[in-house]
Order: sequence, then C-alpha cells, then structure tokens
Amino acid sequence: MKPSRTFSFFRRVAMAEGISFLLLLFIAMPLKYMLDQPMAVKVVGYIHGFLFVLFMALAFAVKSEYNRSWAWGIKAFLASIIPFGTFYMEKQWKAEEREFVKS
Repeated sequence: MKPSRTFSFFRRVAMAEGISFLLLLFIAMPLKYMLDQPMAVKVVGYIHGFLFVLFMALAFAVKSEYNRSWAWGIKAFLASIIPFGTFYMEKQWKAEEREFVKS
C-alpha cells in the first residue's frame, strides 16, 4: 500500500499557516495601527483565515487517517494559535510522518 501524502501536505500547510500568522501579527497589524493601513490586515487576514481552516481540516484528516489521538488534534490546534507554534511542532510532525512511512 502506497503511503498517503496527507501528512506531508498537512506539514506544508502548517508552515504556510505559521508564516501567515506571523505576517499578520508582526507586519500587517503594525501597519494597520501605526501607519493607518487597514488593507494589510484585510489581505493577510483573508489568506491566514483560509490557511487556518485548511490546516484544521488537514489536522482532522491526519488524525483520522493516521489514527492519532484527540490530544494530538488539540496540540495541533494550540500550535496554530500560538505564535511560532507550528514551527515548534514541525520536528515532531516530521518524525511522526517518517515513522508512518517506515511501517
């Protein structure tokens, strides 16, 4: 049986979601509140919102497909709402994916 690419896609989306979150927090929001440029938050916010929803959908898919616990899903959610959280979890997720591919 060929291993699914769901976990790999999840990890890529997690990185994109983490980057968009940081852009929103550290670039778009200061532009809005310090330089009166609300369009930055609107554009980056839409992108981040899309990536967050995709991240959560993929987290649920990974949880189901790879038989992960609800605690794993909660950790994924927390990683997505804490700045730098997805970057911190990347090492663990990469090891989990590697372990699945081996088996």
